[in-house]
Amino acid sequence: MNTDQPNPQGKGLSPISGFLTTVNQQTLAPAKPIHQITDELFTSMFILHSTFKFKPVIGKSYWLYQSQNSFKLSLIRPDEWKGNSFGNFIGRCELHQDITWSLELSEQASSNQDFLQFIGNKKSELEHRIQQTDRLIDILPGYQQQLPFYQRAFTSALTHSLSVSMYKSGIALVNQETAQLANIKVT
Repeated sequence: MNTDQPNPQGKGLSPISGFLTTVNQQTLAPAKPIHQITDELFTSMFILHSTFKFKPVIGKSYWLYQSQNSFKLSLIRPDEWKGNSFGNFIGRCELHQDITWSLELSEQASSNQDFLQFIGNKKSELEHRIQQTDRLIDILPGYQQQLPFYQRAFTSALTHSLSVSMYKSGIALVNQETAQLANIKVT
């Protein structure tokens, strides 16, 4: 038994702490209005709950697919697949410097009423949670044990980034109505 490298995947406590420290230090989290935080939280968590087994890189494009009721993030563009073997192409995703994700829907996904209703229902669930909370900071995800390593690590980094944005905007400790009434100007 080789004891020189007891954790060959590098997913022990030290690598996780180092990863999170590095990501948190490199994160540029500007002040943002509540609607932007809500949109970024929704999109980012949607992508982070998809299946992927690689470490996403800031600024690189990824491709989201749907196969039945599951979503998969891939390094492979739709034109690089033969046929529809990985599922329906949903759109192009990108990880940003502030650890939020964007999703540019494909034409097919934009016109798929079942998909749009699914997304609308998920967004309504988040909006309901936001309306019910006394402090906006409480809507941010905590530890997500059910997620695989990279999704869990990026969820933690996303929570840090959005909480910094909320505090910079002065909306972390207020409810949605107060945040909207404050009409915070973000530069």
